[in-house]
Amino acid sequence: MDGHDGEKLLFLTDEQLRRGIEAMFFAYRGFTSDPDRILEEFGYGRAHHRALHFINRSPGTTVNNLLAVLGVTKQSLNRVLRTLVEDGMVDARVGQRDRRERHLHLTADGRSLERKLAQAQQTRMRAAYRAAGPEAVSGFRLVLEAMMDPEIRRHFKSLKD
Repeated sequence: MDGHDGEKLLFLTDEQLRRGIEAMFFAYRGFTSDPDRILEEFGYGRAHHRALHFINRSPGTTVNNLLAVLGVTKQSLNRVLRTLVEDGMVDARVGQRDRRERHLHLTADGRSLERKLAQAQQTRMRAAYRAAGPEAVSGFRLVLEAMMDPEIRRHFKSLKD
């Protein structure tokens, strides 16, 4: 970002920032409402959704890597994973090099549920992207990345497109 772009940002009013924050709250509510209905059928919450999503994105990921990506406590992740494993959604395999590690993979049922959840959110995102246009989509992604903490941004950029 050059100085000129930074100068433009200095002229944002508190009200404009407040409206942006409110828009994020309401957009998040819409973004999560469709998957929430699907998750409710299984007795799952958003933590289950996030775990399914990132295990799907990185099959074989370790519990420790998932902890770093999700930024949750080991205790809360273990609760979520225990449920997903018991329900046959996730397979936790002992590491071949390090037997203390557990490598996580979605089962066929887990992939099916993750696909339903992803399709619900992709439908909403696709409609919003079409309505906003390519320039807005590009700017939106830049704003989201700029809001991420540096460590999270590294995790985000390490995911394959």
